[in-house]
Amino acid sequence: MVQTIESVNGIINGFVWGPVMLLLLVGTGILLTVRAGFPQILKLGTIMKNTVGTLFGPDAHKKDEAGISPYQAVATALASTVGTGNITGVATAIVAGGPGAVFWMWISALFGTMTKFAEVTLAVKYRQKNERGEWVGGPMYYMENGLNMKWLGVIFAILATLASFGIGNMTQSNSIASALNTTVGIPTWITGVVIAAIVGIVILGGIKRIAQVTEKLVPAMGALYVILGIVTIVMNIDKLPGAFAIIFECAFNPQAAMGGVLGYTIMNAIRFGFARGVFSNEAGLGSAPIAHAAANTDNPVKQGMWGAFEVIFDTFIICTITSLVVVMSGMWMPGVGLDGAALSIAAFQASLGGVGAAGVTVGTVLFALSTLLGWSYYGEKAIEYLFKTKSWVGYVKLGYKVVFIVAAFIGSIGGLQLIWAIADTLNGLMAIPNLIALVLLSGTVTKLVKDYFKEEKAKKSAN
Repeated sequence: MVQTIESVNGIINGFVWGPVMLLLLVGTGILLTVRAGFPQILKLGTIMKNTVGTLFGPDAHKKDEAGISPYQAVATALASTVGTGNITGVATAIVAGGPGAVFWMWISALFGTMTKFAEVTLAVKYRQKNERGEWVGGPMYYMENGLNMKWLGVIFAILATLASFGIGNMTQSNSIASALNTTVGIPTWITGVVIAAIVGIVILGGIKRIAQVTEKLVPAMGALYVILGIVTIVMNIDKLPGAFAIIFECAFNPQAAMGGVLGYTIMNAIRFGFARGVFSNEAGLGSAPIAHAAANTDNPVKQGMWGAFEVIFDTFIICTITSLVVVMSGMWMPGVGLDGAALSIAAFQASLGGVGAAGVTVGTVLFALSTLLGWSYYGEKAIEYLFKTKSWVGYVKLGYKVVFIVAAFIGSIGGLQLIWAIADTLNGLMAIPNLIALVLLSGTVTKLVKDYFKEEKAKKSAN
């Protein structure tokens, strides 16, 4: 029975994360980019000004009873987006597809920036208030309210609920428990109890408590990893030009760059680069818009810019740091035998010693914990959508939270190869209904974005 499940899941997974779907994901980003007039490139300055440029002003931190602040929304979304894939997945992509995979990861992120911009914009445009007066939204709401396709929203919500227990829960707690058991010898069940307690305290408090934690956790874990990465790169600055050279060479001619090493082809580089980019920043999957919909904002496009910033921070900063450290170390080469987290840890350790290994381990723990918190909210909102017309929806949501907490403990103590594989498939399947909605609503996105920038231009001219 288990073998049959593995076989069926393998076939579905091969399609979900295969060339056709990856091209569809990137293709949707290209469509949105062209129709909207390349805003993630031509309006990058405005995007950064309205996101990073507002962090120390009042606008990014405005919140009321109906929602959370725009910054809290992006922190919650980044909490689930920046995960172990940024450390483990990037290293795996380089081993499987060669350094050229990094270039194609950047290309997928370039168009993924627009995809997430569009997702978040639509989430705010078509959101609504629940019975407690809170803003709720996401793909299921723009499918129902924007396309009048509630059935598509139901499919998305079911897949999101199921995925939240796998990729957003048990696999993350397992990563934390394994890392701490390996490095400091803490028994996995003890880690499981602590994780369950932390997650329980936070998620039982709802989105506002989750946001309060993630707005502090995300900058801390991001700063730690960025500092470690920059220090490592600076210590090996003489290798940086060579690292960029081999990334670009392997992107287009890996056989020549690698001296004819078998297994490294352009298609492998594209496949693993696209897959890692999409899996890391979640552009097109439809998860992050659920958090952004709760933001206290007066304009959908303004919040959409935070979505664009999300991809920039996740892929162009965090994933690029991991990529450069790994490529410069040379430990990704065939015959070394390192892969995944072990490769990333070894690459940092080569320059920083025990501090590097400890830093990556702490980063893994924080990234995984933040993913747990972010995905708990996604699953809860998906449940709320499925049962929103029922008077007992509150009890169902409470039951979901309890099961989520228990699953976090179970994940920490068990081997999860099959669960990880199924969760990976469900995560990818979420993208299908979301991409359908994004393509059908691309005209709406185009109008919203162009109208916003036209108004901004008019305001500048008036001043």
